[in-house]
Amino acid sequence: METTKIALFKGREIRKTIHNNEWWFVVNDVVEALTDTPNVKDYIRKMRIRDKEIGKGWGQIVTPLSIETTGGKQDLNCANTEGIFRIIQSIPSPKAEPFKRWLAKVGYERVQEIENPELATKRTRMLYKLKGYSDDWIEKRMRGIAIREELTDEWQKRGAREQKDYEILTAEISKATFGVTPGQYKKIKSLKRENLRDHMDDLELIFSMLGERATTEIHRVENSRGVPKLKSDAVSGGAIAGGARKKLEKRLGKSIVSKENYLKNPQELPLRQAGKKSLSDKK
Repeated sequence: METTKIALFKGREIRKTIHNNEWWFVVNDVVEALTDTPNVKDYIRKMRIRDKEIGKGWGQIVTPLSIETTGGKQDLNCANTEGIFRIIQSIPSPKAEPFKRWLAKVGYERVQEIENPELATKRTRMLYKLKGYSDDWIEKRMRGIAIREELTDEWQKRGAREQKDYEILTAEISKATFGVTPGQYKKIKSLKRENLRDHMDDLELIFSMLGERATTEIHRVENSRGVPKLKSDAVSGGAIAGGARKKLEKRLGKSIVSKENYLKNPQELPLRQAGKKSLSDKK
């Protein structure tokens, strides 16, 4: 089983996934967090040349794993805690020791989450809370994550195997729902690597959920098999959400697809509001 999560180290996002019942971390994210390099791929290439031992054993250290991204699942090089420690040894960075302690903490948290899965959900909620999101938004985002996981599980069971399959199916739902692909949507919001849905407002999240939930239900009712049928279902499911979106836009007189970047104006936390009423809350 693999479940993608986002962790934070000193404010930097580190994507991780459960593989063989342990955490595996996206290597590019770790190296970028430790080095602040503007070109992480080039840094890793030079590191493997510089450290001949790690260069020879790279295939044993890293494993491509399916990681959930805004464009669907992608195969990214990941390493478990042992492998990340080996990579850290090749990075002359003062951040290395704190990072090792952080990895140990994450490993301990994983053991806790296995014993009590509710803890993982609580940590995700707290992360969004600390970023300034309202409780109502967090509820929608968490529900959207659950709906997305249900959908990708159906895709896997029904014939989607390649990373490209997930990208195509995700794009079809998005096009039918919003009239744009996830990549085009990110450009509208002036996003690059950021998670698209973390920058959506309430209505954008609601229509995303409707399109994906409708698609999941169509798959199940029609017992869909194979990528061509899944693609047809994705268009149909997205069209249901798209039709509802267009009706609402007509009534409101404005587009649901917004160029607003949600996290540029985070909502104030209650504690900050109480303690710093005269100050604006800056991210």
